[in-house]
Amino acid sequence: MNIASWLQAAINQLKYADIQTARLDALVLLSDVTGHDKSWILAYPEHDLQGSEIELLNTKIVQRTQHIPLAYIRGRAEFYGREFIVNEHTLVPRPETETMIDLLKTLQPPAGTSILDVGTGSGCIAITAKLELPHTTIGACDIDEQCVQTAIRNAENLHANVSFFASNLLASASPADIILANLPYVPDTFHINTAATHEPAHAIYGGADGLDLYRTMFRQIDTLGQPQHILTEALPTTHHTLTSIAHSAGFDLVQTEDFIQHFSRR
Repeated sequence: MNIASWLQAAINQLKYADIQTARLDALVLLSDVTGHDKSWILAYPEHDLQGSEIELLNTKIVQRTQHIPLAYIRGRAEFYGREFIVNEHTLVPRPETETMIDLLKTLQPPAGTSILDVGTGSGCIAITAKLELPHTTIGACDIDEQCVQTAIRNAENLHANVSFFASNLLASASPADIILANLPYVPDTFHINTAATHEPAHAIYGGADGLDLYRTMFRQIDTLGQPQHILTEALPTTHHTLTSIAHSAGFDLVQTEDFIQHFSRR
């Protein structure tokens, strides 16, 4: 079977399963398995695929028809222009989270500034922060030890000096100047897409209004040695409530950009 034949069959199969990105997903998987980029694949549609390649590709297509996230099938995802290992223990990095890095950089933290990433997951925020701001000191924690191990692997692969540790939010954390928090923020009754149901529920849902973990974190803040800035990610519909939570802990809203809010100690 050549590329053109397999590609059309795969696209049809994915479309039948209501995968909206059928053609792109099929091309990405073809690229992964064959080792050729998408432009080469499209330039040589007559190229015959090997039997082992077809078998592997068909397995991956079946997984995708089950709405398993493409990142889990591939075992990796891109964030801020870099590639990170992801698995069923970690959330798939979202493009909207990149705004947190953009806002962090606008703070222009001086050398030696300590930054803590709470709920690090794959480590993409902490590692990116270190690589974009190499003069800062970065720590990162997660309640899930398997996430911590995945984050450590990502840091090693990307040569980022980040200290990862297991902690229930700030319970085991050291003082920090800046806190980055992309905690579970989806309300328990919120309808998520089918692909997201394959991601760990404890990393998605945050209680009745989605903000339970943020309430706990802000109650723990004083143990962090009076951090000056906190950057959070949450649904825009809950930003007003999160602003009130932060205000009660002594922080005022400075800026909101899409899903990200920047709070500063008053």
